[in-house]
Amino acid sequence: MTTEAAAEFASHRTRLFSLAYRMLGSASEAEDVVQETYLRWSRAEPSAVRTPAAWLTKVMTNLCINQLTSARAQRELYVGPWLPEPVFTHTRAADPLGPLETAEQRESVSFALLTLMERLTAAERAVFILREAFGHSHREVAGAVGIEEAHSRQLHRRARERLGRPRRHFDVDDEQRRKIVERFLAAAVEGDVAGLERLLADDVVAWADGGGQVSAALRPITGREKVLRYLLGLGARPEAAQVRVEYAEANGEPAVALFAGEALFALVVPEVREDRVGGVRMVFAPGKLAFAATQLM
Repeated sequence: MTTEAAAEFASHRTRLFSLAYRMLGSASEAEDVVQETYLRWSRAEPSAVRTPAAWLTKVMTNLCINQLTSARAQRELYVGPWLPEPVFTHTRAADPLGPLETAEQRESVSFALLTLMERLTAAERAVFILREAFGHSHREVAGAVGIEEAHSRQLHRRARERLGRPRRHFDVDDEQRRKIVERFLAAAVEGDVAGLERLLADDVVAWADGGGQVSAALRPITGREKVLRYLLGLGARPEAAQVRVEYAEANGEPAVALFAGEALFALVVPEVREDRVGGVRMVFAPGKLAFAATQLM
């Protein structure tokens, strides 16, 4: 591979990773797919690549579709709720998920939307992401996915119908959301029952992803009283006294990082709706925290 070809690929790497992550919901799998795309790029004949961005997007998209198709069966056997792998954003290093300057950009990598997109087929997910998150025309989407433009429009419409209209919690002012998460963190750490009751919405839902490796609730927990009991139960565990808690940002959202010594062992992402916490997503599975842990090194 020439120096120019390597430099060309490097200029697209962040965009490719952010596309693969949105497609797969997995940072580790996204890295693998980016590496495979690089290998194919290194072997491609220059005459076959008229527009590098379009060529790389097509190769990446189809690798992700294949990966999603094979991963679907594995996720059906997953122990407990499946949540995406968290990625720290607004770190000192370059943001791996690309620009997250607008509500739409942050929503496209949010835990809520990435989880909802599990409802979609691989092709629907590809079309939805290329269209909604990256702003490609249906003609460009069709070229990347290898379908007719009319089929792209049909898949996009079907994806939007399956997803419904997710609650746009990013419409809440960033500073207000941050303050609510900080109050939630303080109340949870202090075991402040009254404080948590005020912050949790009536229909709040909590998900805990232990991946079968770590003890966690095997089903979503619904309702203020049940979620409250679950959170207080976690805080009452003997090991909780040794936990170091830090405010963070993951996937463009305020989050809570929990450390045992220097090791990241859990990440909590509260979903803020208006002035309440309407959802709590907790990742405990060690494999799903590996990428986020490397960001702290």
